[in-house]
Amino acid sequence: MKAWVYILMCSDGTLYTGWTNNIEKRLASHNRGTASKYTRGRRPVELIFKKEFCTKEEAMSQEAQIKSLKRSAKLLIAKTGDKI
Repeated sequence: MKAWVYILMCSDGTLYTGWTNNIEKRLASHNRGTASKYTRGRRPVELIFKKEFCTKEEAMSQEAQIKSLKRSAKLLIAKTGDKI
């Protein structure tokens, strides 16, 4: 199973990081307001970074690492596509 970690830019300028096994479906859910409580009131959201992994455990580990970073580091990852 493939898994993705992703970063969204919310309409209020905040960032949201998550993981999923279906990136298109998850992005659509965020924009419908059904994916997370955090993004529900911050729509529309824009996908600014995504990275594919072979397992959900790898994606979840990367998600945790990204969530621990400061905003500036998250934006740098999104801009360059670099690994942490």
